[in-house]
Amino acid sequence: MSRCTAPVRGHSSAAAAAACPACRNRYGSRSRSYSYSSSYSSGSSYNGSSSTHSDSSRAGGSGSSKSVSKPRWAKTGSSLVYTTNEVASLTPVREVIEKKASEQPDLRDVFLCHAWDDRKESAKQLHDFLEAAGVKVWFSEKDLGLGVPMMRAIDKGLANSKVGLVLVTPALLSRLPKEGVADKELSTLLAGNRLIPIVHNTTYEALRDVSPMLASRSGLDTSEDTLEIVAEKIAELVAI
Repeated sequence: MSRCTAPVRGHSSAAAAAACPACRNRYGSRSRSYSYSSSYSSGSSYNGSSSTHSDSSRAGGSGSSKSVSKPRWAKTGSSLVYTTNEVASLTPVREVIEKKASEQPDLRDVFLCHAWDDRKESAKQLHDFLEAAGVKVWFSEKDLGLGVPMMRAIDKGLANSKVGLVLVTPALLSRLPKEGVADKELSTLLAGNRLIPIVHNTTYEALRDVSPMLASRSGLDTSEDTLEIVAEKIAELVAI
């Protein structure tokens, strides 16, 4: 039987232990085990609080890497992906929806505010996507007469719905100054966390040039998601 050399030579170093005929096998086994576990732990990590995505469709349409998270109202098994900014801006709106649902359960889910020129195109498309996703929509084309001023439409829509969607397009940007929509009025509406801007075929920078107050509220953007995905996010937001 091999005898340990520690009493004579000592095992003060890895080399000394490896040279010992009695201990070299135990040392080698421990060394290989440590090497394996170290390489595994250093090469693997998991962060459950945030992640990034660069996908399109339900992971966003821009294709750029963004920090994403799941909101508390997301359905189990939902494939929708939200940016952290979207979750932050939509969370106060969700709280209003929950309160309205308990106090006034007969209200429609949303009203859709849009420019007249968009009524047969992007506004109609968004309306149809929303209804297909099960959202009850107050839509001026069906629920209001022609020529109703924008603030009147917003007031009427909010009276009959939990929250409002403002479809921000080039047509809306050209209409806002003519409508005389005052920052004071918008401020009152925005303070109640009941308006969600949806920017389509334009930018928040362009909106800021026309209405800094409305642009101060983050919402959804079709440069990040398609109109259909935006509608699905709204449907998930209003579902109780």
